[in-house]
Amino acid sequence: MLDLVIRGGTVIDGTGGAARTADVAVKNGVIVSVEGKAGPATREIMADGALVTPGWVDIHTHYDGQATWDADLTPSSWHGVTTTVFGNCGVGFAPVKPGTEPYLINLMEGVEDIPEIVLSEGIDFRWESFPDYMNVLAETNRTMDIGTQVPHAALRFYCMGDKGADHGSTPSEDEIKQMGLLLEEALGAGALGFSTSRTIKHKAADGRFTPSLTAREPELVGLARAMKRSGRGIIQVNSDFEPGDFETLRGVAAEAGRPMSVLLIQVDNAPDRWLDTRAGIRAANAAGVRMNGQVSSRPIGILMGLETSVHPFITHRTWRAMADLTPAERYQRLKNDADLRRQLIEERPSNGHIKWMEFGLTRACRLAEPLDYEPDLANSVAAIAEREGVDLWAKALDMMLEDDGKAILLYPFENYNAGNLDVIRDMLMDPETVCGVADGGAHVGLICDSSAPTTLLTLWGRDRTRGEGIPLPHLVKKQTRDTALTYGLTDRGVLAPGMKADINVIDFENLRALQPQVVYDMPAGGKRLIQRAAGYRHTFVSGIETQADGELTGNHPGRLIRG
Repeated sequence: MLDLVIRGGTVIDGTGGAARTADVAVKNGVIVSVEGKAGPATREIMADGALVTPGWVDIHTHYDGQATWDADLTPSSWHGVTTTVFGNCGVGFAPVKPGTEPYLINLMEGVEDIPEIVLSEGIDFRWESFPDYMNVLAETNRTMDIGTQVPHAALRFYCMGDKGADHGSTPSEDEIKQMGLLLEEALGAGALGFSTSRTIKHKAADGRFTPSLTAREPELVGLARAMKRSGRGIIQVNSDFEPGDFETLRGVAAEAGRPMSVLLIQVDNAPDRWLDTRAGIRAANAAGVRMNGQVSSRPIGILMGLETSVHPFITHRTWRAMADLTPAERYQRLKNDADLRRQLIEERPSNGHIKWMEFGLTRACRLAEPLDYEPDLANSVAAIAEREGVDLWAKALDMMLEDDGKAILLYPFENYNAGNLDVIRDMLMDPETVCGVADGGAHVGLICDSSAPTTLLTLWGRDRTRGEGIPLPHLVKKQTRDTALTYGLTDRGVLAPGMKADINVIDFENLRALQPQVVYDMPAGGKRLIQRAAGYRHTFVSGIETQADGELTGNHPGRLIRG
């Protein structure tokens, strides 16, 4: 007898093929058939009217620390994710010499907006080498499968000491050799790849740039040759792609003989540069250097509210004077004291944040259910303030005070130069891109894009009104088969016999991401933004149900993936 049959659902199998009605049958954690009528099973789920898809494979997260204390990896597990990969963008927590952990924490705090106290209290550093770190991760059974990569910054700092934290320092031949040997060791132990960052957006909390920012050719070639010797792993890159940088990275991928995946994002200061990067990706593939672009399914949006890490008033003296109040106390004071509100609004320090917010409020819109990730900028805070003839800053404060001080403004920060999502549609339709950039576990007080797999389907497959949508089979393939194969995970991402039984059963008509909210459930009471979903009827990992109707079941079939 079969263990599980999901009967009569609309199967979108992850290959990009047309949807069809079929039973999905599972035995011993593996799909054994996807056909018209399967035999009897210990458990049968009637899926008439529901979508049946592979579980989502999210390859760009930063759960490096959270994975050591949280078996569920929320918010991702609420959004149908059954496999996640972290260790991206060159930051992580191994290898690490005893006593040097504070630097890696400082770097992660700055680059990925995870508070120092959360990481210091939450992570029990019981490892030194990267294989030791993987062994610690393997001790915990989880809601989903996890995989990790070797971060360039940690590797450099381990081998070079304090000078390795300075991106301008050049490693010696012996230090490059040691980095290569440790990378080879980690890949041999099952690390899925190596990640590096070459963007000025990445700074440690103390203001220093990420250590890999300007890593020179001898260092990069030494690491590439280590990957070539290993014959394993992918190279993941976040770069600003200044002139000549793409050519350097293409050379690294060619030297390594390994695939490379680069972030493909539109930025306002160079809104067409992503097109040059995409052209480079296409040329690399045509020349036999395997490469893809990781793209977002919606704007990269900063969430602003009275409890988030960034909002228009955080640098105001009056706001800072309320730092010791609880969120509820601050809200009550602002709600009830007109003089305090006036003082906060009129007191505008002369600094870069204020200038940034003056522009940001021309794009920031209220984010309320049903959530709109393609907002019309005619509804921005600035546009509303102008129509109503009121002060911009007063309007921003009034809007954030709504919903008992829990209201959220969405500032589409990247991928939104034209005020719509046409550029993202272009990226998603490209056969040489995959879904990425969701950043689950990172920027915990700024964004909550770990819900992106859900809005990928709802926004593009059902709800878009300001332009063309995208067929569901294409979307599902982007978030399952394509992401899995990027990391060489050939056992998942498709509903087919012999594949791992990672499955979502989705009430597509009612699928939606819910309103983001700030909670204080991290170690040391640290805050983070979370976002739940509605419409996931069932999620299975290796045939074991991990989520039912939006609630986790407490089952933990997930394991560490070793490449």
